[in-house]
Amino acid sequence: MFNRRTPDRREGVTAILRRGLGLAAGMLALGFASHSWAGSCEGLADLKLPDTVIKSAVTVPAGGAPGLKLLPDTPAFCRVVASVRAAPDSDVGVEVWLPLTGWKGVFHGNGNGGFGGVLTAGYGPMQAGLRRGYASAVQDAGTAPATPLAGDALIGHPRKWRDWGRLSAHAMTVTGKAIAQAYYGAKPERSYYTGCSTGGQQGLIEALYYPEDYDGILVGAPVINRTWGHAAVLWNDLAANLRPGGHLSDAKLRTLNAAVLAQCGGLGSGVAGDPFLGDPAACRFDPAALLCKAAEGPSCLTQAEVATVRAFYSGPADRTGRARFFGWPRGSEAPGHFGWDFLQSRPGGQPPFVSLFKWVYGADWNWSDFQVDRDMPKVDAALGASVNDATRGDLRAFQARGGKLIIYHGWADSLVPPEQSIAFYDRVAKDAGGVRQAQSFARLFMAPGMAHCGGGTGPDAFNSAGVAKPPPSLDARYDLFTALTAWVEKGSAPSQVIATRYTDASPTAGVSMQRPLCPYPARAWRRGEGDTSEARNFVCSRFKPQLTQRGGASADLTQ
Repeated sequence: MFNRRTPDRREGVTAILRRGLGLAAGMLALGFASHSWAGSCEGLADLKLPDTVIKSAVTVPAGGAPGLKLLPDTPAFCRVVASVRAAPDSDVGVEVWLPLTGWKGVFHGNGNGGFGGVLTAGYGPMQAGLRRGYASAVQDAGTAPATPLAGDALIGHPRKWRDWGRLSAHAMTVTGKAIAQAYYGAKPERSYYTGCSTGGQQGLIEALYYPEDYDGILVGAPVINRTWGHAAVLWNDLAANLRPGGHLSDAKLRTLNAAVLAQCGGLGSGVAGDPFLGDPAACRFDPAALLCKAAEGPSCLTQAEVATVRAFYSGPADRTGRARFFGWPRGSEAPGHFGWDFLQSRPGGQPPFVSLFKWVYGADWNWSDFQVDRDMPKVDAALGASVNDATRGDLRAFQARGGKLIIYHGWADSLVPPEQSIAFYDRVAKDAGGVRQAQSFARLFMAPGMAHCGGGTGPDAFNSAGVAKPPPSLDARYDLFTALTAWVEKGSAPSQVIATRYTDASPTAGVSMQRPLCPYPARAWRRGEGDTSEARNFVCSRFKPQLTQRGGASADLTQ
């Protein structure tokens, strides 16, 4: 159950601004309706906001401008770049895109990724918002000059840790709404948030601690426990690279994945023959089954490699071998840098994301000597209050004001453990009094075969504001972002969303498979003998449904 100790909420937004960000309390109440800025983009450069510097305000023509490559159908907009400096050593970069015409009265905030430090991470989702007629914004997590993969620059800067872990998305929201109000002469009527990974964490923070900020929040693969999430990445790197003979080649990872699919593909709600596990929780594959019987080769694993895979599956463990966090779900094995193609480079020759430990131990910390028992208590003591707020708090205030939350997570994510999202939702359900009560305002969709925020071997196109490929339609049946807006504005809760996999991973090459994603704890079960590439041949249910005489199936999402 979540910690009930959330004084921020009882104090209201004004007190939150005063105490958490240091922004002037009247910022949300500023009346811009009579200002001459309404309709004038370049004039926003002279806008005065508390603790904020407007760095630029320029008009961008439809389709983009030199140095800003956008999709051809991106409409013309006013681009505002600002800096929020609410406290010493705090500097949160914010960028807001305001459609020149057709604004729908909606503000759309976006998250960042990794250690943040840049604004470009949100440009794709911002285009999705802009094309809907929304004013869209992104923030750099307040961590510049850090970059998404390297955070050494934050050593000795505890305020920036706090901005990254708790405050930056709220700063973006307050500032972005004020800029939109100044430009259009009216406050936004609705507000939505979208983000994945670190951006997913930032969205949960908004729901937990700033429930007035957004009417609807859509987050993917949220990094809920930040300190242990980074420990898991380091644990996997050490398991693969420090033990002699422990590193698995791409060929061996493929062999491992094939063996997992062969043993577990048809278990639970899974479908045998799929290139991914439909129900990883039903799989108990032991890598020892691949132990080389004779000469070592690409089709078997050595003792050292078996130990590596077991370490992947267990996640960070103490000296007794007891798992302390989550590991890889079966079916998430992939070639490359454990399937994370974007992490092929090692910043400064060190494992990705290890900078967080240097904030505690200093720039010369020897990451190769990491020990779970010895190091994690000190890391949690030093950083837990700054970066782990998503593990605390509750959603009661967000629920009470009618907020809607959608979480999605790929079952083949080996970077951010998907069990984290399940554990989070289970706590939400317990806090709400049961799954049915939780589903009235919060829903979780697990995506079989999808890797981190997208990619993988399963259908991954179902969110027009995500970083993966766009869905084939913006209809709520295919797009979680539209489903969120329909839930908020029409009260239509999503009973499923159809995820799409494109042929050759290209939206222009046609559709190869579609499957329904179901609100947890329901799963997609095949009905009858229909084509497994068609979503209509599956039904969402918590338990295996009973087929009717006509080939249909009963559905039960919660019981």
